Amino acid sequence: MAAITYLEEPAEVRAALSPPRRELLTALREPASATQLAAALGLPRQRVNYHLRVLEAAGLVELVEERQRRGCVERILRAKPGALVVDPAVMSGDGDHRDRFSQIQDQYAAEHLVGVAAGAVRDVARMQAKADESGKRLLTFTIEAEVRFGAPGDVHAFTDELTEAVRRTVARFDTGDGRPYRLVAGGYPAPAATEPTDDTTEETIP
Repeated sequence: MAAITYLEEPAEVRAALSPPRRELLTALREPASATQLAAALGLPRQRVNYHLRVLEAAGLVELVEERQRRGCVERILRAKPGALVVDPAVMSGDGDHRDRFSQIQDQYAAEHLVGVAAGAVRDVARMQAKADESGKRLLTFTIEAEVRFGAPGDVHAFTDELTEAVRRTVARFDTGDGRPYRLVAGGYPAPAATEPTDDTTEETIP
């Protein structure tokens, strides 16, 4: 089970995203000391120690062991296991974004999909982090599919039929005293396999 380190405080995000600390987090996928990291990255040990203290205070690295070395204590650290997930509200700078998006009634608006997806990221990441701490497994399910629409209007017809199918299925399985689950379904154009860059795009002049 892959763990998640969930970041929802701006200070934690700043600690993780500066270039030298990203390097340290990458290097600390394997336990290491400040001396080892300084040698590997070509940085002064005092600078490495400073960044490690910031990362440790933010909860992004953890102490593995302490070793006696030449009359001093050598601390062995490693990055917290699993992926780093950042609360979308931190990056958007809008702490009320979820409430704002929930007021949008147009189910075909891209902003609505972004808001719902951001809420799902937040909820699942928080619960996964808590499950990791307690040694439990978070039971989720994911459904992915790709459909090719012949005309723009088909998107609306498909959404209506899918909504009705989900409504019938929910009515079949929903129980008053059961554990509530949130189901989110969204659709967006599949990204192209390769996107042209500004350097390679040619403009045809008639």
